[in-house]
Amino acid sequence: MILEHAQQEQSSDRLAGELRKGLIPLAVLAALRSPAYGYSLQQFMVTKGFPVDQGTLYPLLRRLDEQGLLQSDWNTDEARPRKYYRLSVAGANVLEKLEAHWGELVQVMSGLLRKEGVAK
Repeated sequence: MILEHAQQEQSSDRLAGELRKGLIPLAVLAALRSPAYGYSLQQFMVTKGFPVDQGTLYPLLRRLDEQGLLQSDWNTDEARPRKYYRLSVAGANVLEKLEAHWGELVQVMSGLLRKEGVAK
């Protein structure tokens, strides 16, 4: 019985992680409506209750930049140079479409999660 409960917890945690992983690009694009450098973005995500590991965040920022969804510039005005990221025009357009899709998914999932089940 204890082992079965532990297996259920592991399954639940694994599936929650998979669900969350799919939301990271949307969350990052939404957060980058205002320019930010990597560490400040990571800290912002923590304050919003959506922490993202550096090993996930930095490769994602590079990919989004390479895809033209972000623009990046180095700021060398301070003692430590920082690479700032912000949404590009294409990124803002993609974010708008993803937000609409997210709204649709929320509605669909709300209906599915009402515990009605499949009619027999």
